[in-house]
Amino acid sequence: MASSKHDPRAAIDVVQAPGTRVGLTTPVEQLGRVKGLSLRDHERYISLTMEFRCNLKCVHCMIEGTMDKLAPTSDETLDRVCRDQEDTGRWDGLVLTGSEITLRRDLPEIAKTAKAAGFKHVRIQTHGMHLGRTDYADRLVDAGIDEYFVSIAGSDAESHDRITQVQGAWDKMMRGMEHLDQYDHIKLITNSVVTTQSYKLLPGMVDALGHLKRLVQMEFWNFFPMAENDPKDLAARHSDILPYLRKTILKCRELGRFVEVKNFPECMLQELGDAVVNAQPMLVIDPDFWTEFDRNGFYQCPHQATCASTECLGLTTAYIGKFGNEADMLKPISGT
Repeated sequence: MASSKHDPRAAIDVVQAPGTRVGLTTPVEQLGRVKGLSLRDHERYISLTMEFRCNLKCVHCMIEGTMDKLAPTSDETLDRVCRDQEDTGRWDGLVLTGSEITLRRDLPEIAKTAKAAGFKHVRIQTHGMHLGRTDYADRLVDAGIDEYFVSIAGSDAESHDRITQVQGAWDKMMRGMEHLDQYDHIKLITNSVVTTQSYKLLPGMVDALGHLKRLVQMEFWNFFPMAENDPKDLAARHSDILPYLRKTILKCRELGRFVEVKNFPECMLQELGDAVVNAQPMLVIDPDFWTEFDRNGFYQCPHQATCASTECLGLTTAYIGKFGNEADMLKPISGT
C-alpha cells in the first residue's frame, strides 16, 4: 500500500506554481490493490514541464496549436522543488518533460542539480531522437538521468516516421534506446498514442522492442482531442481498438513487462481491465494548458453514477459526438 508520505496533494503549497495538478485517480491509500501489474509509482514523482519546443511534427500532438504560447516551468520553481526535496525527501523521482526536453542545452546540469537535492531517480520524457547521438546519451547518464520515457509512434521506421512526420526519427530513437539498454541501472519506459493511424500497429510495437532488456513498462494512451470534436479524425472507435489492445497487453505480459493503458474504458478490457491506470505524477505546467485540456470533457460514460471503477475516465465530448455514448457496449464495474 502506498505511504501517505508520498501523497502529492500535500505538496501543492510547497510547489507554489499556478497550473500544478495532482495526477492521481485512485485514492493514494488504495494504490496497492493491483501491485505487480504496473510500476504504479506516480504518487512518488513530480513532473516539471521545462521546454515547449519540439523538432517532430507528430500528427497526434495535443498542443501543436498552443505550443508557442505556453511558458516552461521557471527556474525558481525548480529551485523551490529541489530545496523542499533536500529538506523532506518528499519524492523518489523527478520527471523532466516538455514538448521535447532534450532541446534544453542545460538538461545535464538540471539533472545534476536534482540528484544533488536527493532525488533517487531523474526521468526524462522524450521522443528519443537525440539519444541516437550516443555521446550525448552517455552525458545524460553521467548526469544522473536513469529513467527514459520514450515516445513510440509506430511499429517500424516507415510508420513511426510517417506519424512523426520526420524521416529518420525511428532509426535515431532505436539507436539511442539500444545504446542505453547496455547500462544495467537504466530503466526504459515507452508510451504510444493510440489513434486511427496507429491502433493496428500496437502488437508490432511490442515485437519491435522485444529485444530491449531494460524496457520495463509500455504505456498505451488512447487519443483524445483537446476539443469538443475530432477535426483530424484521429479518435478510433473503442471496439475497433479492442482486439489489438488486448493482444498487445498479453504480448507485453508474456515478455514480463508491465503495462499501463490510459483513456480506454476499463470494462471493455474485462479480465485485462487491471491494465487501465490513468494516474500521472503531479504535473507542473503553464495553467493555460489546462484551459485547453479541460475541453475534452472526460467522465461522460452513461454508467458513471453506478460504476465502481476508480481508474476509468469514461468518455469524452468528442468521442460521444463521433460514435455516440455506446451505453449497450459499456458495463458498470461492480464494487468489491
